[in-house]
Amino acid sequence: MPGTFSQIYIQVVFAVKHRESLIHSTWEEELFKYITGIVQNKGQKMLAMNGMPDHIHILIGMKPACCLSDLVREIKKSSNEFINEKKLSKYKFQWQEGYGAFSYSHSHLDNVIKYITNQKEHHKNKSFKDEYIDFLNQFEIDHKPEYLFDWIL
Repeated sequence: MPGTFSQIYIQVVFAVKHRESLIHSTWEEELFKYITGIVQNKGQKMLAMNGMPDHIHILIGMKPACCLSDLVREIKKSSNEFINEKKLSKYKFQWQEGYGAFSYSHSHLDNVIKYITNQKEHHKNKSFKDEYIDFLNQFEIDHKPEYLFDWIL
């Protein structure tokens, strides 16, 4: 066969270190544009992004040659530097180690995009911790609570 044709849809979720609410509404759009540029420069397709002051969700259409862990590492490293160099946050900004990655079929994209787009409304009724644990359970991902994000007590 002369070519490879595929599309892989992955929702990536990661949090601010210690789940601090450092992403401010006055600059989150600038951050999202910056992250979109990283994804596109790596040859991938940004489908949706949104979040809360303490975490973000990104839906990416990925090509099979892309290594997800490398892409997420670049997104976190570069956006971390971007936020700190531009002094967008009053405090030193860092993403927490680790992330969640959840795959979807093409037929689920509309619902996932709506879910991501409506993050602020969704989190009026559900905490990030509950949301994240629900994802792990729905996708039947074995996990130990002590290895999840550092939750602020």
